[in-house]
Amino acid sequence: MDMTMETCREFVKVLSSDAPAPGGGGAAALVGAIGTALGNMVGSLTVGKKKYADVQDEILALKARCDELQKKLLDQVEADEVNFLPLAKAYGIPKDDPNRDKIMEEATIIACSTPMAIMELCCEAIDCIAVFAAKGSRLAVSDAGCGAVCCKAALQAASLNVFINTKSLKNRETAEAMNAKANEMLKKYCAIADEIFTTVKAGFGQ
Repeated sequence: MDMTMETCREFVKVLSSDAPAPGGGGAAALVGAIGTALGNMVGSLTVGKKKYADVQDEILALKARCDELQKKLLDQVEADEVNFLPLAKAYGIPKDDPNRDKIMEEATIIACSTPMAIMELCCEAIDCIAVFAAKGSRLAVSDAGCGAVCCKAALQAASLNVFINTKSLKNRETAEAMNAKANEMLKKYCAIADEIFTTVKAGFGQ
């Protein structure tokens, strides 16, 4: 079921239930899409303005990129459900089943794939928002700051959905490779998002 086709109220209602999905991954994807859209809004309020004519081409290119990022992030809401359900089912396999460990391992790696993708998309979005915040309309710069905060939250939330799964992997080489990649993204892009927030806030004398 594609929860992005439901109302916001229905999404939150199902999110709060005991349904296996959407969960943290789906929520992270939605928040990431919202953050990306906030940055994109700054772009929309910038194009066509004489004051920003010198950056219009760059802003238009960023908007096109963010249009695609928004779509991809929303697509991850359903993808997270699809890729998590095999793991949810695998937990129900009897522990004395000789195939259980292999099935669990494969399902866990699949379950990691979507939150990793969400993290990568959020990193791209933060890069875009940094430009919107620096070059976009000053009247909407607060929205760029809000977008950075949302994308950072989505990035962090998605990482937890990676780490909870890599912890149980038997193949520690695979687990540590995914952990390292996730931690690298966190270190770099949380700092960028924080810088955007701090700069925007400082612009208001705060």
